[in-house]
Amino acid sequence: MSFFKAYDMRGEFGRDFTLDTVYRIGRWLPSLLEARRMLVGLDARLTSEAVRDALVRGLTEAGCDVDDMGMATTPMVYFFTARDGYDASVQITASHNPASHNGMKVSRAEAVPVGYDSGLAELEQRVLSGELPTAAKKAGEQRQVECRGRFVEWLRGYGRDLSGLRLAVDCSDGVAGMFVRELFGDGALYLNDVPDGRFPNHAPNPLEAENREQLRTAVLAGRLDAGVIFDGDADRVMFLDETGAFVQPDYLIPLLARHFLATEPGATVVHDIRTSRGVIEALKADGALPLMGRVGHAFAKVLLRESGAVCGGELAGHYYFRDFFCCDSGELAALLILEALVTAKKNGVSFSGLVEPIRKYANSGERNYRIEDKEGAIKAVLMYLEDCGEPLARADFDGVRVDFAEWWVNVRKSNTEPYLRLVAEAADAESLAGRLKDLETVLAPFVNA
Repeated sequence: MSFFKAYDMRGEFGRDFTLDTVYRIGRWLPSLLEARRMLVGLDARLTSEAVRDALVRGLTEAGCDVDDMGMATTPMVYFFTARDGYDASVQITASHNPASHNGMKVSRAEAVPVGYDSGLAELEQRVLSGELPTAAKKAGEQRQVECRGRFVEWLRGYGRDLSGLRLAVDCSDGVAGMFVRELFGDGALYLNDVPDGRFPNHAPNPLEAENREQLRTAVLAGRLDAGVIFDGDADRVMFLDETGAFVQPDYLIPLLARHFLATEPGATVVHDIRTSRGVIEALKADGALPLMGRVGHAFAKVLLRESGAVCGGELAGHYYFRDFFCCDSGELAALLILEALVTAKKNGVSFSGLVEPIRKYANSGERNYRIEDKEGAIKAVLMYLEDCGEPLARADFDGVRVDFAEWWVNVRKSNTEPYLRLVAEAADAESLAGRLKDLETVLAPFVNA
C-alpha cells in the first residue's frame, strides 16, 4: 500500500519509504503549504532522528526555517503549531504501528490537519514525479526549541488532586513517558514509562487486548480504581475499570463533555458514525447537542472547528477539545477522565458504575473483514436491511449507518487498511448475536480467504 494514507504518511521504513522519500517530501512541503516557518517533533522510534534529519535538510533547502522540538508527543506538536503561530508542522511518528514503521503527521497553520483529500494526494504526486522544486537562494535555518515544560504547565491547569485514586499508567514505551509523573503524581504505578522505540514490553496499540494485559494484571493485583494506557505518540488514551475490563472509548465521551457542559450548557459535542446509541442518549440527557461525523482525526478536527463544539471523541480513543485548538490530546483526555473518577469515588461510585448507565446496549465493537469488493459488500448489506423494517435514521457520509428501533449497524470502508469495517449494537446480547450472524452470512461471499 502507499506510504501516503488518508490521514497521514505511514509505513515500514526501508520498504514503503526511504530517507530519500522523506527528503523529497521536505523539499515540496513548504511550497505546498505556503510555509516559511515550520515546527518539527519526533517520537522515540529508532529511525525517527534519521527521518528528522532528512526532512529538515529538504525543508531548509527549500528556504523554510525549522524549529526542532526534539522528542515530543503528537499533541505537543499540534499545540505549539497553533499556540506559537507556525505556518505548518510535522510530527515524525507511526503512532501505534510496529517498531519497524515510521511516518509523518502534517498540519497547516493553526494545527489544521493535512489529509489525503486536503494536500497529501498532491504531495504524493509531486514526490513521485521524480522532480524537485528549485532550491531557495537562501537556505532556511534550523534551531532547537524547548516546549516540554510549557506544555506540562498548561496541562496542569486541567489537573486535579489525584491522591485519592489508585492508578496504574502504562505508557507503552512511548513518548507519554516524558512527563506522566508530573501530570499524575507519585502515587500511581507507572509501567513502561521510559520511551523506547523498540517497544520491548508490548506493541503500542492499546486497542489490541494482548497489549493491555500487563496493565490489566497490575489493576487486578493492586485492586486499583483504574488503569490508563497511551499509544505510542500519546494522541490516544484508553482505560481499564477497577475489574480490569476494557472501557470502550466512545463510552467516555459523555464524561469528558460534562466538564465543559458545566459552564456551557447546551454545547455541541462531536462523535463519529460508529458511536454507541447509549453515548448519544447520555449526551442528550446531559443537555448536549450531539453531532455525528466521519471517522478520522482529519475530519473530526475540521468538524469541531466548523460546529464550534466544545469537545468530541471517537471509538478508536481519540478525544478532541476546542480548548486544545480543536485537536486530539491523550494527555488532556486522561486528566479530565481522572477528574470525573475522583468525583465519582468520593460519591461511592466505581469506574464501572460510572460507565454503566452509558454502556446499556450490547455492542459488537469494530469488526474487520478483508474484502476487495467493498462497494458490492455494502450494497448486499443494504439489501438485507431493506427487509428489517422502517429505519429511524440513516447516515450515508462514511459508509452507511442505519438505525432501527431495537438495533443499528454501520459498515464502512477503511481509510487506512484493506478492510470493510462493521459495528452493530442491539438491545441485548442475544439480539446482537442474531444480527451479527445474519450480517456475516451476507458478507461471507465477499470475504477474501
